[in-house]
Order: sequence, then C-alpha cells, then structure tokens
Amino acid sequence: MLDRPTAIETPEVPEDSFQALFRTLMTMEVPDGYRAEIIGGNIVMSPWSKGYYLRVMRSLRTQLEPHVPTGALVDSSPYLFTFPDQERAFGPDVFVASEKAFDTHERYIDGESLTLVAELTSASTRDVDWSDKLAVYAAAGVAVYLLLDMREQTVSVFSDPAPEGYRRRTTCPFGKAAHVPPPFDFELGTTAFGKPSEKQR
Repeated sequence: MLDRPTAIETPEVPEDSFQALFRTLMTMEVPDGYRAEIIGGNIVMSPWSKGYYLRVMRSLRTQLEPHVPTGALVDSSPYLFTFPDQERAFGPDVFVASEKAFDTHERYIDGESLTLVAELTSASTRDVDWSDKLAVYAAAGVAVYLLLDMREQTVSVFSDPAPEGYRRRTTCPFGKAAHVPPPFDFELGTTAFGKPSEKQR
C-alpha cells in the first residue's frame, strides 16, 4: 500500500447507521503498520507514523501532564474517539480527555470527552488534519487543537471552538514556544519537534 490514506469498500448501510459502519471497522483485520478511522462516512486506513514522531508525542505528553485539568488524563495510546453526528471516528496522536469516559467496556470513546487533541501530519494525513479533523474537532467543542505540520515544521494552536470552526489560531515555527490557552495555559516548548538529521536516519 502507498503512503496515503486508502478508503475501504464497506457494505451498504443506512445513512443514519453510524454504529453499523463502526461495527464493520471493529471487525476488520487492519494490516500491521496501519490504522483505521472513519472519515466522512467512510473507513479510511493510513500508515502509522515515522519513528521520530514518538519523541515529539512524548514531549507533548510530558509538557501537558502538569497542566491537565482535574479529572482528565493525557495519553497517546491508540484509542478511537467517535463523533456519530458527523460520521467520524478518529484516533488522535495525543489527546486529553475525561478520565470517566474510559469507564466502559466499549472499544471506542465519546469524542465529547476530549479537551485537547494534537495531530502530527504525515504525507498520508496532512490534508485530513488541516480540513476534516479541524472542522470536526471545532464542531465537537474540543477546547484546543494542536496541529503539528511536520512538513512545514510549524505548530498551529486552534482554540475558541464553535460549530462553524475555531475562532482563534496562532502559528509558530518549531524552535519557538507556542502558548496553549486555557484550560491549560502554558508555553509549549517545540525544540524537540524537528526532524532528525540525515546522519541519524
């Protein structure tokens, strides 16, 4: 498979049957090295991230941890968050969500439990991260969306969500601190977000 998102053919389901689509995803055999999400009423598989993304995600988690609101947790484990009204199910790279949302036997988590999401773009996900996910997270009321554009080496901080989109955005290059607004309210260091040198590849 190429380094791009791939839509999967699925059985015909009623337009309002998001749960049926999700059950299809849950019973699929996803190839090693790929993850499956529901985007725009379709199941889409994308390759997993490059190795150095782990360093970036770990830095994000470490810096976020002291600022996480009471009753919430920060993680980068592979969980799917569902947005049934928008026919979406995303597996964010890093997230902050209500701890109570995980008190379930289900294999998916309510997207409304999210307070912050961070996505690291790749060749296969960049368009979706900048368009579909940006709109869905805003409409769902996710307070902060951190979009790390790994191609452009920038971090964009979106906040003040509304149904029509985020009302505020700031962007800075990797290497400069980015302010993460309330309920976190801290300066995010980005010096660890850059690509490794050619010699380290």
